[in-house]
Amino acid sequence: MTGKTYDLAVVGAGILGLAHAYAAARLKKRVVVIERDGHANGASIRNFGFVTVTGQNRGETWRRARRSRDIWADIAGEARIPIEQTGLLLTMRRPESLRVAEAFLKTEMGEGCALLDGAALRTRLPDATSALCALESPHELRVESRTAIARLAAWLKEKHGVDFLFDTAVLDVEPPRVRTSRGIVAADAAIVCPGDDFVSLFPDRIAKYKPTKCRLSMLRLADPGFRLPAPVMSDLGLVRYHGYADLPEAKPLRQRLEKEQPRHLAHGVHLIAVQGADGSLVVGDSHHYADTPQPFAETETEALILDELGAATGMAVPAVIERWTGVYASSPDRTMFADSPSATVRIVLVTGGNGASTAFAIGEEIIGALYDRKIGAVA
Repeated sequence: MTGKTYDLAVVGAGILGLAHAYAAARLKKRVVVIERDGHANGASIRNFGFVTVTGQNRGETWRRARRSRDIWADIAGEARIPIEQTGLLLTMRRPESLRVAEAFLKTEMGEGCALLDGAALRTRLPDATSALCALESPHELRVESRTAIARLAAWLKEKHGVDFLFDTAVLDVEPPRVRTSRGIVAADAAIVCPGDDFVSLFPDRIAKYKPTKCRLSMLRLADPGFRLPAPVMSDLGLVRYHGYADLPEAKPLRQRLEKEQPRHLAHGVHLIAVQGADGSLVVGDSHHYADTPQPFAETETEALILDELGAATGMAVPAVIERWTGVYASSPDRTMFADSPSATVRIVLVTGGNGASTAFAIGEEIIGALYDRKIGAVA
């Protein structure tokens, strides 16, 4: 179809596909990325662009998040991807939350993080008068996902010679032939990153992992008239993110939240608030699970998200100027999986809602194993 022969075909131009393309390009492989839409249009562009380390599942996921953050930081400037914010402030309104944070800081995951008392917090968020304290992390960074994914793809093409075939559906993957809606692509190996599409390619292989889908609700708010000192989270994040929630100290907090904020928990609401260069806030989110999630977002969910924003920050909540939903693959017992239908094909899904935070490290692992090569730090 292209007249070229590739070492690797990557199916899917979301962050996970691009991460694999980047890892392969660093090994000087000839890479083509095949995407069914005209551009990445799924969860990779519908999220916060928040590369989160603190609170990720202890162990592999946390280590992948640290590595992926480092790669984002290394390539962002060259790829013309502005880093909009760094760090994290997780404000806490309950003594049970403080005990979770104190336990977290005693683990290896707490390295570099600190507790701020109420007075110190209010030097950063003056209106957060109901907060007892905050957990501060220096590790995170935030990009604008709507533009970052496209710029990353453009940089891979310009700097690393990666080819892209958009508006092209992949029908069958049997290297050295990848059959598409526009003809045959010749590639010696393939990485399939199907996102939330569990049925188009290798449905039986994917089904054995029992993934489901999660719909999230997102909001963009008008500029509040000041800059957030960092992305903001709240108590609800301590029972949502497993790096905190799996600690024994989280159980009393969950019990209190079940009494005080049962509707927030029922809708899977926790708070993330990030800010763009134009001052607008991206705020969310919620979690509703189903094999085929309904496209309809309840007004109650939006109200609960905005309620938590106001409670956690003390700010007068700005007007909503945009609403959207996103869908991503999910699993209750794993944050990702990789399957090998053959020696030259890998199926890779992120199922923890943390693709932006872990994809680059996953790409290094999968590509390194495929080619029996170790991929190190960016030179």
